[in-house]
Amino acid sequence: MTSLFDLFKIGIGPSSSHTVGPMRAARRFCVELDAAGLLETTSRVTVEMYGSLALTGHGHGTDRAILLGLLGEQPDKIDPAAVEAILSKVREERKIALLGKRAVAFHEAEDLVWRRTEILQAHSNGMRYSAYAANGGLLQEKIFYSIGGGFIRAEGEDVAAPTSTTIPYPFRSAAQLLEIAEQHGLTIWQLMLANEAATRGEDGVRAGVRRIWQTMQTCTERGLTTEGTLPGGLNVRRRAPEMRAKLLVKKSGDPLAAMDWLTLYAIAVNEENAAGGRVVTAPTNGAAGVVPAVAHYYRNFVPGADDEGILRYFLTAAAIGVLYKENASISGAEVGCQGEVGVACSMAAGGLAAAMQGTNSDIEHAAEVGMEHNLGMTCDPIGGLVQIPCIERNAMGAVKAVNACRIAMNEAGEHKVSLDQVIRTMYLTGLDMQSRYKETSQAGLALNIIEC
Repeated sequence: MTSLFDLFKIGIGPSSSHTVGPMRAARRFCVELDAAGLLETTSRVTVEMYGSLALTGHGHGTDRAILLGLLGEQPDKIDPAAVEAILSKVREERKIALLGKRAVAFHEAEDLVWRRTEILQAHSNGMRYSAYAANGGLLQEKIFYSIGGGFIRAEGEDVAAPTSTTIPYPFRSAAQLLEIAEQHGLTIWQLMLANEAATRGEDGVRAGVRRIWQTMQTCTERGLTTEGTLPGGLNVRRRAPEMRAKLLVKKSGDPLAAMDWLTLYAIAVNEENAAGGRVVTAPTNGAAGVVPAVAHYYRNFVPGADDEGILRYFLTAAAIGVLYKENASISGAEVGCQGEVGVACSMAAGGLAAAMQGTNSDIEHAAEVGMEHNLGMTCDPIGGLVQIPCIERNAMGAVKAVNACRIAMNEAGEHKVSLDQVIRTMYLTGLDMQSRYKETSQAGLALNIIEC
């Protein structure tokens, strides 16, 4: 099964599918070249990008990510502050050191090709990597797909790779999750903790969650205090520091002050993501602000909030994220923004219910409400940048998550629409959505608002 640590991956902005995924694919291609004994005879590499990657790749930093991946860099380890210097060296010298050890000529205009009118069959985010010998002969070629949330899959690769680890409580649907939890007298977070502990032990799970939460807090703080203009050409001003200053001097007594801070937390994270900073995919970079914003809301505004509540929050949010990842999609290029901010909203709503000691039924209901009112949301970033409407969309997703949790926990009795039904509906809605509304910047706000 998908792990909590697959859904919450530490990386860099601005996009999990267009930045993190391509970086991982580029590095994997070079690692496999090396393993096959072909790296030392490689004299040239080319990369072709298709579909959404080609259409919005410049705005999402896909070209930069691929260069970094070819160099052997990894999203969770590279220092965002070092990226510009690394890329400038490659572009000035017109050479790239594959995995940092095999230098080959690299002419970006010829070797990095944007196939904007072509889509590979398996997914809109396709990449073809090719390695050539000195005589021009093809040494190795491989197609990768960036399938959302930083996950990648090679052409022909089994989606469900076998594992030697047996988890105690496998589940494939929300109904099954609830049934297994009831049979064993467990909450959803306890069930998820047992599953995660099977591979890394309970102490390892707790330490991993603390690391994720600390990274989110650090990202939020950077977003709250860093001023300036976001890169990319839209000249979008970073608003979080000014908003924070106004909230700090605002008179007390405003009953909606907590909502203002919730909004601010989400904006701060996504401005940092748009600037290429260190973020946590949750479950994607484009939706990276929702889960941490609601976690901050819980910690700062819910009476009795504590670290155990944060643990319950992340474990439960991950269980819900698993259901979307394995039964639908978390790729904006496949199902629109409902698969990104919509899923993040659903995860945060269910997680908040768990943090607040809600029942398993409350959690399932909150997660269902969180998605139900994001159905059909398109992915239409202006200029192919994760800025407008993405930043504010995260803020709205966080507010919806809190409201969905409150609806669920204040309502008695059964609800008509199940989480499984809404997950299926989201996926089918995404398949029906015209491709130009799925991270191509060919429709919606991206087409009708061309100057900001």
